Amino acid sequence: MLQMKSCPFCNRTYSDISLSYCLNDGSLLSAPHVSDDFQQNLYDETLVLENEIQTIVSKSNTKSKTQLEVKLENDRIYFSENFSVSFQRTLRIPDDGKKYPLPPGLGKFPICKVSDYADKVPASWKQHGGVFIPMYQREALWLDFDAAYWRPNAVKVAAGKINAVTGKSWNQNLSESEQDYMVCPPQKWLDGFKTGQGVVRQFIAMPLGRGYTVEEQLTGKDEFGGIQIIVFEPKKGKFPDEEPEYTNPVLKRIEADGSETEMGLAAGGKIEQKIYPDNHGIDTWDEDNFGRVYIHIVNSSMFRQITGTEAPATPVTAETYTEFGLPWFEIYDEHLEDVSTGEELYTIKPVNLIDKMKGLFKQEDNLSILIPNNQVKKIKTKSDKIDDGEW
Repeated sequence: MLQMKSCPFCNRTYSDISLSYCLNDGSLLSAPHVSDDFQQNLYDETLVLENEIQTIVSKSNTKSKTQLEVKLENDRIYFSENFSVSFQRTLRIPDDGKKYPLPPGLGKFPICKVSDYADKVPASWKQHGGVFIPMYQREALWLDFDAAYWRPNAVKVAAGKINAVTGKSWNQNLSESEQDYMVCPPQKWLDGFKTGQGVVRQFIAMPLGRGYTVEEQLTGKDEFGGIQIIVFEPKKGKFPDEEPEYTNPVLKRIEADGSETEMGLAAGGKIEQKIYPDNHGIDTWDEDNFGRVYIHIVNSSMFRQITGTEAPATPVTAETYTEFGLPWFEIYDEHLEDVSTGEELYTIKPVNLIDKMKGLFKQEDNLSILIPNNQVKKIKTKSDKIDDGEW
């Protein structure tokens, strides 16, 4: 390091810092200082060092993300060996103010990969990737989760990038302050947007751009549409890696297999369903180990143009289904609580109300129906809690 003393009067500099007085005029020399060249070099070296330190810190703070390989098999989307989801065709629930039991599954929607039809799908789909399914206008669906009872997953579902549990805009991270995800199991199904305690409003397909979808109601835009799902793996060591020797009963509610417009999901009638709290805690889930998929929804005409095949026929009406004595479902889950409902989803308007606002006639499949008690199958769940008594 080059240190120098200088004369405050004649500005002469001396490299010999042992001198106290100027040899030219005898003035007291200033304290040693660093030359301009050295200062510039030091500044440059400091910048380089700071950048290196910042890079090292940045790397140490960045966790390696493991994106699960998402696969499509037999119209089910697999996020891992232990978790998959399918989209079940079902009856549309009347929006008459009543709460209905769980409607049946009438077969899986066919699922196609966007990459298999890259030359026929809209350009925006190539950016999102994922898959697409066909739905008729005003047709309903529910999500069927298949998860390992001994190794659960955290699952977030959105429609048009609006969280189906909270009504908030899409955020890939899990929220601790307001649970915006489901834990599967115990969550086995999702039939709609959570709009009240123990109540969801059924997922109903409607064309984008007409003001029906929840996305349009909450954001004023019809930008995304479709369904978005992300699944998080648990952290290592939280649960067994292999299935224990004992078995757990499987809950089933499947009764039977059964112009260009992109679609989104609107809200339909009320269904009795809870979104169960995360009793494991948010620290259980590895947010850097996940799989996700974008599900586009198209009407039957667009599906035919893309794939060259016809979409499955629309299911029977809920009224006809009930008249034939076919079963509905009720799940015994009194031992499981329900997460709170987001303010955003309290305000969404169902399809029936928007129809009335637009001056449209009431749809035939929206008439109230009476379901006899003997047509409601009871599905029991097991609790892992131990009851206590008087000692």
